[in-house]
Amino acid sequence: MLLALVLLYLAVSISIGLYAATRVKSASDFVVAGRHLPLPFIVATVFATWFGSETVLGIPASFLRDGLRGVIADPFGSSCCLILVGLFFARPLYRLGLLTVGDFYRIRYNRLIELTTSICVVISYLGWVSAQITALGLVFSILTQGAVSPWQGMCIGLAVVLVYTLLGGMLSVAFTDLFQMAVIVGGMIYIAVVVSGLAGGAQVVIDHAEQQGLLAFWPAANPREIIGFIAAWATMALGSIPQQDVFQRVGAARNARTAGLGSTLGGCLYFVFAFVPMFLALSATLIDPQLVSAHLADGRSAQNILPLFVLGHTPLAVQVLFFGALLAAILSCSSATLLAPSVTVAENILRPFFPTISDRQFLRMLRIVVFCFALAVLAFALFSNRSIYAMVEGAYKVTLVAAFVPLAFGLYWRRATTQGAALAMAAGISTWLGGEVFAPEALLPPQFAGLLAAIAGMLIGSLAPQHYARGTGQHPDVAFEHARQASPHASSGPSHPPAPHAHPGQR
Repeated sequence: MLLALVLLYLAVSISIGLYAATRVKSASDFVVAGRHLPLPFIVATVFATWFGSETVLGIPASFLRDGLRGVIADPFGSSCCLILVGLFFARPLYRLGLLTVGDFYRIRYNRLIELTTSICVVISYLGWVSAQITALGLVFSILTQGAVSPWQGMCIGLAVVLVYTLLGGMLSVAFTDLFQMAVIVGGMIYIAVVVSGLAGGAQVVIDHAEQQGLLAFWPAANPREIIGFIAAWATMALGSIPQQDVFQRVGAARNARTAGLGSTLGGCLYFVFAFVPMFLALSATLIDPQLVSAHLADGRSAQNILPLFVLGHTPLAVQVLFFGALLAAILSCSSATLLAPSVTVAENILRPFFPTISDRQFLRMLRIVVFCFALAVLAFALFSNRSIYAMVEGAYKVTLVAAFVPLAFGLYWRRATTQGAALAMAAGISTWLGGEVFAPEALLPPQFAGLLAAIAGMLIGSLAPQHYARGTGQHPDVAFEHARQASPHASSGPSHPPAPHAHPGQR
């Protein structure tokens, strides 16, 4: 009965996605939904993209092991990322009318910076999307009581996601996200009420968490703990900002105000509801402590605690709502995170090699890249032994050290130059990789050292005498403003400003 109802939910989700796919007429529709989505859709896509497998499966397991300090990256860092995007990045980026965040690096700096940051962005998605596919395999295996193995579940789940993502792109994602957000919010509230009743009430659960020391948030007063705390927050809060999935959501809004407000509200909503799975896991420690302790002893199987607890201790209605909400979270996150890097590959890596490609041909290229990236993600998920939370948390290190500084300084520091961006990326990546290889346990975590090196590289490279070629020789302000004005608006096709090798230099 449970499996039949879950399959019915999947059929409804696919139907909604396929309906939205009938409205895709151009690459702009496929990538940014024609840039006309109202506020409810933007809030839903932002929320549903981030409320994924790590929120329902990964975060509760980390919370039970390490308390609130163990989840500083997600949800604290991730929700801060969305709020920061809404407050400081959504409006200026939206007004540029770009197709991808990678386009900004070309307009502000040059083609080489665009290519390098785009590759870093694409690499960062392997861990995140793989976490969602891994979770889909886990859910299908649990629902079928082992009749479907985890790897078979991964293949089935990926096939479901591909059906509507390939056809409808961002339009399908937006429509399904709105439906799935309603399922997640309604389902999680009802489940929390039922489970807290089984545990003796919400106050009993919270008191138990406090007695166990799980609600301690601030780090111990020593340099290593404090720096590690800040680094974990920054990895997600700042490293997630230059991501295509975030940009796609704000870029799909009908105007700049909707883009900023939608991201901010989505981040706040995510922060609130990310605590519901943690509350459910806490309740499980009171209702079935043997189950929790047995799975916590094995780090990787800790992510199975909530699904097994729900199956063993709750009525059918709660089981249907839980697995419906879980699948809604994973499917929405999978489709969004599968589409984003594929668009970056097509627009910022491949398309410059085909300058005369038509909009229809580019749309075909997008779909081919989505399919190929899905196969790469499946391979990565099958051979990875990392937990869901670890895969997600580690995904943003490369964008933190390589892409965040050129984006933030490019938007808000007029003196930022291409030379500064190049030096920032080189210093950030080399410092991070060197730290990972030679000093992974150093006082400064490798990715945090890489961030500081990138900032130093941007300042030194931009303020020093400029030896990096300026391309067209245009005055930097003129070149950047020309590129901004030349960017197409919502109704036109893919954004690809003229003179892709020009160096806009300073803003």
